[in-house]
Amino acid sequence: MDSTLATPHPHETVLHAEHEHVVLPQHRHHFETEEQQREAGSFGMWLFLLTEIMFFGGMFFAYLLYRNWYYPAFAVASNQLSVPLGAVNTAVLISSGFCMAIGVWAAEVRKRGVLVVMLILTTFFGLIFLGVKADEYHEKYELHHIPGSSFSTSMFVNPAAYGIKEEPLSPDMAQKTQIFFFLYFAMTGMHALHMIIGIVLLFWLTWRAHRGDFSAGYVAPIENFGLYWHFVDIVWLFLFPLLYLINRHPLH
Repeated sequence: MDSTLATPHPHETVLHAEHEHVVLPQHRHHFETEEQQREAGSFGMWLFLLTEIMFFGGMFFAYLLYRNWYYPAFAVASNQLSVPLGAVNTAVLISSGFCMAIGVWAAEVRKRGVLVVMLILTTFFGLIFLGVKADEYHEKYELHHIPGSSFSTSMFVNPAAYGIKEEPLSPDMAQKTQIFFFLYFAMTGMHALHMIIGIVLLFWLTWRAHRGDFSAGYVAPIENFGLYWHFVDIVWLFLFPLLYLINRHPLH
């Protein structure tokens, strides 16, 4: 038997190797290529973030509308928020976003150790943010500034009794401060919920990164989570000036 019939030509072997398609274990069968799967995942994340923008945008609009209607109450109530704590949380979130960006880069260049460290630091800064926010919430609880039956307007009706240099509000206008705190807890609470979800996902991604899931070219989960985390950062960059900074004192 002619051996040339049983042994493929070397040139044919090279062509076969060049056209061989290596399938990653993360590749789902309903996608033709890994790149198509990556693009579909990225599009889905952007679509999700668009719905989140509309969700938070509605609350931003409600806040600005009510602030225009009850400006004295909103201005006095916003003065009770701690600018230093808000500024600390802003710096913390910017730091976490920077670490997440480095983490995405580390995943793309397949530096597993750097990726794990950056994900841990992102989680650390996220937990600090939630701790500071919990301290702020506790202060509002002690002052009876949580909307509901126990809400107290005495600090706004008679600020001198609390050593606060503010113009006293009428009882009717003082009641409108409850709307401010309702929107404050709604907006910062939803933001904190997104942070908690993100931190849970960070624990999961860190575990996967440690075992090397993102060290072979499969980085879509890291990239998509990076988009989510940066969105959470950006939302806070709007919340901080909107709630803590703008027109903190009524105009006279």
